[in-house]
Amino acid sequence: MSVLNINAIYRTTEGEGIHIGTPQVFVRFQGCTIGCVNCDSKETWDFSGHLKTMNEVLEAVEKESVIVSESGVKRRIQRVSITGGDPFHPKHESSVLELSRILKSKGYFVNVEAAGTRIVDQIFDIIDFVSFDVKTPSTGVKTSEKLLQRLIDQYASKSQIKSVITDQKDFEYIYDLFFRLGQPQNIPWVLTPCYEPHEEFPKERFVAILKWNEEFGSPFRVIGQQHKWIHGPSELNV
Repeated sequence: MSVLNINAIYRTTEGEGIHIGTPQVFVRFQGCTIGCVNCDSKETWDFSGHLKTMNEVLEAVEKESVIVSESGVKRRIQRVSITGGDPFHPKHESSVLELSRILKSKGYFVNVEAAGTRIVDQIFDIIDFVSFDVKTPSTGVKTSEKLLQRLIDQYASKSQIKSVITDQKDFEYIYDLFFRLGQPQNIPWVLTPCYEPHEEFPKERFVAILKWNEEFGSPFRVIGQQHKWIHGPSELNV
């Protein structure tokens, strides 16, 4: 029987990327070895999560997916986002594949948040959407350009690229990469202004990124992290 290393399972509204504002059930895996300097979920790095069977995870997803109104009307959310940590870490890969298959068989729309270090075709082929990180210099991590090109060639129709931007160096790095890749128009590329835990809303950074994007011909979509505006930058699982 599969045992999954889980940080949390919860329902909330997507706070970033092109699906911002969409209610989803999140299955957050525990464990990541990438080590981005400006990661906003470092509590998911180690592998000391809650060990759950596949049935326990599915039961939790089913429970979170049901919303009962004050008048007693039941409605169901049919979207699940698998995130982390790093759901594509080799320790999680088989569990994520099995979970994705079962969720798809139950009619869920399945999104996976990819850290940008691996493409796992077995999983990418069956899920509905991939959010693929492309790391910037401020993260201290580099995404393989060859891997990114493969994502664009094979999975552009079901993907978005996301890059966290801290400063102008990050922006210019991403623009240069975008240019070297032939300025792809078939996949949305989202710039997320960095919003550190315990930081006040970084308005000046946000405005600067909007300005740089316009000056370079608006090749990207600049989308902030709505959940941090609503709940604060340090609140977890919102």
